[in-house]
Amino acid sequence: MSSLGLAFRFAGRELRGGVRGFRIFLACLAVGVTAIAAASSTAEAFRRGLASQAREILGGDVAVSVQQRNFTPAERAAFARLGQVVYAAGGEAMATAPGGERRLVEIRGVSPGYPLAGQVQLQGAPGLAQALAVSPEGPGAAVEPALMQRLNLKLGDRFLVGDQTFVARAVLLGEPDRLGRGFALGPRVLTSLAAVQSSPFMGPGTLHAETARIALPAGQDPAKAVKALRAALPGDPVRIRDRGDAAPGARKLIDRLDYFLGFIGLASLLAGGLGVFGAVQAYLETRKGSIAVLKALGAEGPLARAVYLIQIAALSALGVGIGLVVGAAIPLVLGAVVQNSLPVPALFAIYPLPLAKAGLFGLLAAAAFSLEPLAWARATSPASLLRQDLASRVGFTPEAVGAVLAGLGLAGLTLATAPNLALAGGMIGAVAVSLAVLWALGRLAVWGAGRLRGLVRGPWRLGLANLAGPRSAARTATPAIGLAVALLSAVVLIQSSLLDQVRAVAPKSAPAVVFTEIPQGRAEAFDRAVAAGMGPLNPDVYQRFPFVTGRITGLKGRPVDRKAIRESQRWAYDNDLSLSVIGPEPRDAGVVQGRWWPADYAGPPLVAMSADVAAAGGLKVGDSLTLQVLGRDIEARVGALRKVDFGGFGPDFAVILNPHALEGAPLRSVAIARMDRAHELALTRSLGRDFPMVNVISVREQLETAAALFDRLALAVRAAAGVAALAGLLVLAGSIAAGAQARAREAALLKVLGAARRQILLAYVVEYGAVGLVAGLAGAALGAASAWPVVVKLFEARWSMDWGGLAALLAAAAGLTGAGGLVAAAHALARRPAPVLRQP
Repeated sequence: MSSLGLAFRFAGRELRGGVRGFRIFLACLAVGVTAIAAASSTAEAFRRGLASQAREILGGDVAVSVQQRNFTPAERAAFARLGQVVYAAGGEAMATAPGGERRLVEIRGVSPGYPLAGQVQLQGAPGLAQALAVSPEGPGAAVEPALMQRLNLKLGDRFLVGDQTFVARAVLLGEPDRLGRGFALGPRVLTSLAAVQSSPFMGPGTLHAETARIALPAGQDPAKAVKALRAALPGDPVRIRDRGDAAPGARKLIDRLDYFLGFIGLASLLAGGLGVFGAVQAYLETRKGSIAVLKALGAEGPLARAVYLIQIAALSALGVGIGLVVGAAIPLVLGAVVQNSLPVPALFAIYPLPLAKAGLFGLLAAAAFSLEPLAWARATSPASLLRQDLASRVGFTPEAVGAVLAGLGLAGLTLATAPNLALAGGMIGAVAVSLAVLWALGRLAVWGAGRLRGLVRGPWRLGLANLAGPRSAARTATPAIGLAVALLSAVVLIQSSLLDQVRAVAPKSAPAVVFTEIPQGRAEAFDRAVAAGMGPLNPDVYQRFPFVTGRITGLKGRPVDRKAIRESQRWAYDNDLSLSVIGPEPRDAGVVQGRWWPADYAGPPLVAMSADVAAAGGLKVGDSLTLQVLGRDIEARVGALRKVDFGGFGPDFAVILNPHALEGAPLRSVAIARMDRAHELALTRSLGRDFPMVNVISVREQLETAAALFDRLALAVRAAAGVAALAGLLVLAGSIAAGAQARAREAALLKVLGAARRQILLAYVVEYGAVGLVAGLAGAALGAASAWPVVVKLFEARWSMDWGGLAALLAAAAGLTGAGGLVAAAHALARRPAPVLRQP
């Protein structure tokens, strides 16, 4: 205990002298902790916002939805037994203005009493009932501003949805349950349920949905109500949610973004950890005289270690504390600036758990990178210290064990807080491999500089000699800068490839326009109308297929067990699928197993199925499956498996049946076309006269919207990745600061020996610029290697290299490190030679 007390006394005395030698140490820790704390706190604010408004987002305590049909009397009775019920129904349809302008909209009718929770925000009407009231001119509607602007509508104007007239009586500014309903293809039109149910676009075979929202009595558990409802409707294909699952898509996106941004923060912390290592090593070198005196006076090695361990622990706590304060403040500032423009509700506040996680990451990183240098202070003899030798080998030490355990703790904490263990393991492995490769390249650069310096003369030789020397910046700066460039290049390449897919590849391979709800008996007339608007039709520019939706309810004679299907592949078994019936094998059918049925086949039902969907359910050619289509079950056998290019120009249906399987069914058609924007607008207007019920979906417009959304999301990711670049620059600054005294002596000697100022500056630029170039090239290669599987395997997009972006990153890495060399040289040259050379 007396020894420990003495260690605290010595540590306190040294800390009273200030933290000048630990500024880089503090900055590196603070930057990484700030990134993790800010990302986690912002995500928690969104989660709390969703939870606080879950009832409003869902529109009640329980929501039940069905597709392509209305609720049965038995289902309505079951809902009524639970509590107060309101209904909503709708789908997509074409809105037409008096001047002929047309736009796809999402029309929704609501019953009296809507909404059960929250408020509908309107402009131009005193309330929802007045806005939706029926008048001699037609039923009223509340219309989103985007549609008012697109169709040049004013309040009081009449417009068509399909072939039914509505009156714009209010501007629809917001609905409490909008987020819970998910993505919409067009602006929203809100009207009464009676007006929608009497419209043709709610008829049999159309793509519509009905939802019941239920307000439970006070104190009733929604989960128990859902369980009771599932027991009352065991065979009905309905989707039931409670307020705990109000917006699953938004929640999953927040979870993934939290982890991804937090992982970039962790990578920044690891990059900064090299700066921590260098700062501790440099500080101990400045204290070697004190350590030598302590040991010469009889202090044991553990006492010397404890003195500096206490200092490092105190400063680590300070650095982590700074990071936590800044990280907690960033979401509060963000909330004050953009709170009203966020698409997801958020409650910005200080949340202890995210901060505790970030603090634990920071402390473990500090331990992992600062313990090893302490072994030198403990194990090195007083004689070697007095000989200015602090670089002795100390072997495998308790400090090394502690550093390894801290590193394992970092990995374990990352896995424990990850939403996906496989994803987390892959990222940890990628960072570990990257650091190992960059460390090896740093050593290789040192070796290579030593071999190359004999081939050049003057400042170039001096710069390479410094790069090969014991104080070379390549040893610490290369891994840190390289990791920063790797993260930034991965983000840039993923973003550029996906944007290229949206802006260039998809428009070439996907249709420009999709037509839905083509009446069965008027399909050929519709083809003629399209030909009149866009010219002669051929399979390269126009294709039409019968269309229906259905659900896979059985596999190999047994009901679908969704829990046995991986979550990433469950989409085909959780929802209705797009189906078609096709006789002769179409062009680009993509059959990979089995074979297509003959054109005149009239036997038992056969299906051509997406190979990925079949693999998810464990199906192969010859197996059976049960499809529920138009209210009846169809037992079919898999005749062919196909590679489906979803979103491509062709029959991109998950399941295709032979025509005899649905003979006599009321099928509508869907068509796809390629055309320029001018023909698209003209055809959209002309179809409004003869085919008002046909929906025109502009794929081009949806791609442009997706690109804009992706750009905004990518901005946050790029900003987070920029933190890694800051960490790399801090490590470079630490490397420069650690060798400042030695560089000053070197510059003084060179000036005394007659070297010109220009020559010394060039030598430093060569040394540090080479570090940046090596780190940049290695980081860009590692970033490309990391980005390729994400683009090709995860997003299934075409890989494209953004050479301009990579060149900019390389130029920035080399330029910034070269500028660091200029700063180091200027600092060394600013001091007069005589005082520098007189210093011991």
